[in-house]
Amino acid sequence: MLMVGFFENLPSERSIASRCADSLSLRIFLGYDLSEETPEHSSFTVIRKRLSLEQFEQCHEVVLRGLRSAGLLKGKDLGIDSSVMEANASLRELVKRNNGQAYFDYVKELAEAAGIDPQDTKAVRQFDKKREGRKTSNEEWINPHDPEAKVSKNKHGATDMLYKPEHVTDLESGAIVRAEVRPGDAGDTQGLTDRMLEASATLGRVCDDPRQEKVARSVTADEGYFSAEQAVALQGEGFRTVIGDPHAAKRNKKTQPAVVREALGKAKRAVRSKSGKALLRKRGEHLERSFAHLLDQGGMRRATLKGCEELSKRHIAAAMTYNLSLLMRATCGIGTPKQWMASVTSAVESIFRAIAACIGAQIERQPLPVRANRVFRLRSIHLRVLLQIKLPQ
Repeated sequence: MLMVGFFENLPSERSIASRCADSLSLRIFLGYDLSEETPEHSSFTVIRKRLSLEQFEQCHEVVLRGLRSAGLLKGKDLGIDSSVMEANASLRELVKRNNGQAYFDYVKELAEAAGIDPQDTKAVRQFDKKREGRKTSNEEWINPHDPEAKVSKNKHGATDMLYKPEHVTDLESGAIVRAEVRPGDAGDTQGLTDRMLEASATLGRVCDDPRQEKVARSVTADEGYFSAEQAVALQGEGFRTVIGDPHAAKRNKKTQPAVVREALGKAKRAVRSKSGKALLRKRGEHLERSFAHLLDQGGMRRATLKGCEELSKRHIAAAMTYNLSLLMRATCGIGTPKQWMASVTSAVESIFRAIAACIGAQIERQPLPVRANRVFRLRSIHLRVLLQIKLPQ
């Protein structure tokens, strides 16, 4: 049912349960007869809490092994990137960590001290937007309904309650090797080496390479993932770091230790090399595509759950389905239901064209007046049928 939610862009578990109960084809896919009741939305919560995060990750590895057996998972060059996910929480519900005071009550006190009527809601909101020194720090404020949701900037630059989904992707096929939902204020470089080692261990199990001698040879990311300390750690673990240094021009290398200078030099040469530039192009292609499929087309951009662990379980299920679509596209030529519908439409149209060609050959043998009348009728029928085929699509 989570696969159905991914393929049909259903954001909430209520909508998934409703869709599966309503569709005859989905009932057949799930193995339910017309007389049987499909699971309610509460079943998602019960089963998700019953299963651990490790069990979701093991299911993900099953699909990765299928990709490996089909020759779609090399695992040599990895890319990592993150995006944003709107939390199921509101900025209006923020309270102070030390005394539990609501955010709007705090603003009312400031407005009253500035000579503004605290009962005038509109004036108070205008004051809050324009007041100097306005900061909403996660160290000072918390949402009691979802403590793990953090205040951060979304893709449009607006402040919101967010989580940060992160993908580690195979740059050869675009398969998602590791998926995780992190707090919205978590730094990209924080624990980067540990996360890459976890992805490397997963590839070692899937690719039957326990020592990771052939997998996870390089890591490619944007400049937000660059840190001198992490570059040293990653290169010490055998990773080639294709990550640009945003502060290269301002960095004083003479004051750095020899180990750091060597790591910075290797990273700089890797980014400027021909192979490094090719990996950076693949990073933009495969990583951005995976986020577009999962978040924008898979109903995951707006969170309906709370907590990093619960969201990670749901996100891993979506990543597993995304990888399964890659496998289906390679083995069957069709990776999604929309592709299947498009192929059926093309097949019906091809059959009708073939039939029309046979009828047209028969008409050509008729006398000229009869032939012209029948050709006109045939073309009008052909046009009506094509319109009926293409309009639903």
